Parts: sequence; C-alpha cells; structure tokens
Amino acid sequence: MIVKKWILLLFLLILITILASCKNQAFEPIQLEQTFIASLNIQDTSLNFIDSQGTILKTWSFDKAYTGATLLGPDQLLLFGHQLDQIDVYTLSTGQKLYSKKVKLGTTNVYYADKTKQFFIANSMTNTVTSFDEHGKELVTQQVGNYPMSMEAFQDHLYVINFKDTTLSVLAMKDLSVEQEWTIPKSAHGIAIIEETNELWIGGHGEGSKPNRTIKRYQLETGALVGEIDTPLMPVGLTKTKDAVLVVSHGHNELYVVDWDGHVKWHLEVGANPFVVNQLQAYIVVAGYDDHTLYFIKNGQIEKTVDVGKGAFQLLVREGTS
Repeated sequence: MIVKKWILLLFLLILITILASCKNQAFEPIQLEQTFIASLNIQDTSLNFIDSQGTILKTWSFDKAYTGATLLGPDQLLLFGHQLDQIDVYTLSTGQKLYSKKVKLGTTNVYYADKTKQFFIANSMTNTVTSFDEHGKELVTQQVGNYPMSMEAFQDHLYVINFKDTTLSVLAMKDLSVEQEWTIPKSAHGIAIIEETNELWIGGHGEGSKPNRTIKRYQLETGALVGEIDTPLMPVGLTKTKDAVLVVSHGHNELYVVDWDGHVKWHLEVGANPFVVNQLQAYIVVAGYDDHTLYFIKNGQIEKTVDVGKGAFQLLVREGTS
C-alpha cells in the first residue's frame, strides 16, 4: 500500500514537472546587441529573425494563430491575433514570456509609442482603441469608426484609419478623446507622417470594382487633402525613412521610393503580392506574401533573397545596442 502511494506521488511530481516546463517553455533568445529584421509569417505562424547579411538567426514557431506583432521598445515583443482573446508579451533577450493579458476578440493592430511608453490596441469588433501602459495595465478605451486598423502617432496625437469607414480619427494620446475626424476614402490602409512637410499620407485598397491607384496627402493639422501620388496599384504599405517614403503596391507587385515632396524617385517590380516594406541599415526589404520570400534591395537592385515561413505579412526592425 505504501509502495502504491509512493508510485502515485512520483507520477504526480512528474506530471507537475511536465506541465510546468510546458508553461515556461522559452524560445531561443535574441541578444540586445543583435540587429535584425523579423518576418511574421501568418500562414504557418512563425517568426524569422534575420540579420543584415540575410542570415536567419532564429525561428520562433507558435501554436497560436497570431496575425500581428509589435516591438515594445528594444527588448519586448507583443503578439496578437484577430481571433485571439489574449495578447502575449515576450522578452527577446531571454526568449521567455513576460506576461499575457486578456483582450476582446477582434484585435487588428497594436501600435507602440516610444515617447509615452504606451501601446494602443485597435479592435474591429468593438470599433475601439484602447491604451495600455508599458506594463500592460489598461488605461482608457475610446469608440472610433468602423474597423480601426492603421495607426501612427505624432507629438501628442494618435491618428487612426477606420478601414471600413470614410473617417480617420485624431485622438489625444493622454486620454484618447476625439479631437478631429477627417473624411478619407473607404478601405484606406497604410499611413506615414511626414513632419518635414507637415503632411500625413495614406494608401489603400480601393473599393469594389475601383481599386485605389494613389497615395493621398493630407495637411497634418487640418486634414485637408493637398495632393495625390500615382502609385498603382493598391498601395497599402508605407514606411518613412530618413530621406524617403517606401511604398509597396500589392496590386502590381511594385516598390516605389518617393521623396517628401511626393515625387517618385524610382520604382521596381518585386515579390509576389507584397504587403509590407521596411529598411534594415543599407537595405530596403520587401516581403512577398505569396512566394514566402524577403527581398533585400540596394541602389534600386535586388541584391539577395531570403526564404521565410509561409505568408510573410509583417516586418519588424530593431537596431542592436552596443
């Protein structure tokens, strides 16, 4: 009888150990000094960390249907999913989960504002934006337009594109009060703030049988439309660099490099159905969603390609610390 009790106790201890190890399972760490571009691949739910030479450093594979990721400063990674009721935050330098937090289904985007050390969650099912402090404490929620998604912050304001609406909401970051609502085209997507010219640019898919062909330029303080830039077809990914705006138009598989005055400097056909573009040191990097490939471009030419997981949908860049 004593032997049976010891066997049962041993079994319970082993089970507890297994469950604890699963709960605390960590990914391979990414050290703070490491510069990388990370490709979130949403068809096989993985994250590839790649250095500036095009070498895959680590691959994190997930068992959750994450549809987006955001860097919270240099050493934290937040992962979310549109059909998930929880966000997960990992410490990159340890590979371990820092915390999880319950959220409502429908997260479309998470934006981190380094200036205020806050992140903002846009939700398409509640049509809200919610702010959190750097520790994940919920602060305030604001109702906005239909299907908020693309977000960008400048000075004390958060600019939110409502994808299935004809409005852009301008919110005060401190309390998310609505200060302005601009009229914009429906199905707008992609946003960049050009402080040098006091403008905000947005892209978009277009609607129905009329696909969008242009980037719209708005005066940053008033929301007045001041011009358009021809970037066919469906320019949906915009990234501002130190001297240009990078635009990917997934309808024609094109990369456009545009100066701040709205002049196209050059363009290049690249990738299969690209949605995102970013810059890693001297390279412009475009992610091909359908061919699962990253394209490293320098001086207008593709210099190298990197195979990544299926459905490359988002690119995160971090400059390593010394």
